[in-house]
Amino acid sequence: MDLGGIIDIVLSVFALIAIGYGVAAFRVLPEQVGDAVGDFVFVIATPVLIFKTLGTADFDGPSPWLLWFAYFSSALIIWLAGDVIVRRGFGRDARAGVIGGVSSAFANTVLVGIPVAFAALGTAGAVPFLLIISIHLPLMMVLSTVLIDRAEVADGTKQGGTSVRDMATRVAVNLARNPIVIAVLASFAFRTTGLPLEGLAAMVTDSLAGAAVPCALFSLGMSLKRYGIRGNLPPALGLSALKLILFPALVWLIADRIAGLPPLWTAAAVLCAACPTGVNAYLIANRFRTGHALAANTITLTTAFGVVTISIWLILLNTFGS
Repeated sequence: MDLGGIIDIVLSVFALIAIGYGVAAFRVLPEQVGDAVGDFVFVIATPVLIFKTLGTADFDGPSPWLLWFAYFSSALIIWLAGDVIVRRGFGRDARAGVIGGVSSAFANTVLVGIPVAFAALGTAGAVPFLLIISIHLPLMMVLSTVLIDRAEVADGTKQGGTSVRDMATRVAVNLARNPIVIAVLASFAFRTTGLPLEGLAAMVTDSLAGAAVPCALFSLGMSLKRYGIRGNLPPALGLSALKLILFPALVWLIADRIAGLPPLWTAAAVLCAACPTGVNAYLIANRFRTGHALAANTITLTTAFGVVTISIWLILLNTFGS
């Protein structure tokens, strides 16, 4: 892929985000429209896209365990670094440290990652990307829930921690209702039947899956108007550097040099890590009433800077054959 093609891919993705942002900023459509489009993407379109891709993909390739090791070992290191930066570097409490970890390691895999992966890597490259997504949300949400519970006790905002049983039950119920998790499980169940996806079923899934990418980017753009920049930028700048530069660099190091993954799988893992911070960071901050500005700033900054950094990562991956 030449430089012009890489730039076209990235600009086409972020142009749709910019259009969504402009629509919200100039009040062409009410804010509720962005929320409704986002719900459609998360509940319907993206699960159908995941079901279609994983349910019909060719899985002849390396073990997904090496892929998961490369990505999530890196995510853990970056999470810890984000926590340390916020608590020790800026003197925040334990709960804010968790938000720092979430903001530096929780990638926007659905609204940004899937469009970039399909555009830059094609369906073959999207398969390892979706394999990461298949356990990304469960692992990150479990870790967030456990660490926030411990942080609340450490900060004195809650007496005693939640029991492991209650915590596990709550997380399991939430994941069982999650459309992304349901789509992943349904895709593998469909594969066991050996049936082809064709005819009317294929036409309907193609139509819904095709709506996922533009709608995801548009809804993200509208949502960014809500987050914006809320002051106290230095911590968010540090977390943004972790998210956009160090995280993908670490993934590349482990995936390529240690795990020995094929170039296409390495590229998928690096692009996943290079995605901007996911909106889950703000949702978690809002749920526990701390770190709102930290999460919002990091989401906004990483999405804005992502135009440049994702382009650079694609150029580097293309140059080095990943």
